[in-house]
Amino acid sequence: MDITVSELMANFMESPLVVWVKTFGPLASNSDDKLAMFMELVDGVFLHKIMTHIDPNPTNHRVNKQVNNDVNLRIQNLSTVIRHIKNYYQGLCLGLR
Repeated sequence: MDITVSELMANFMESPLVVWVKTFGPLASNSDDKLAMFMELVDGVFLHKIMTHIDPNPTNHRVNKQVNNDVNLRIQNLSTVIRHIKNYYQGLCLGLR
């Protein structure tokens, strides 16, 4: 059975992780367009916003807010989010939070 990319994306957008992410606010200006919501997730800006809710005091973790489909900016943003998550959990393990 072949699954199309749109079916894979639709399944991902209904996954528990994405449902949880949506509790922080609407994706893609509250649109029902799955592609627009997916693109908003992969640019890293919304995920960074979530991390600043969890840890409001990141150390020098800024993201590029105007990604404009630039893959390099997406990678930088997602790397920033991963670094923020890593630093947050390391701080928890060391009892700094």
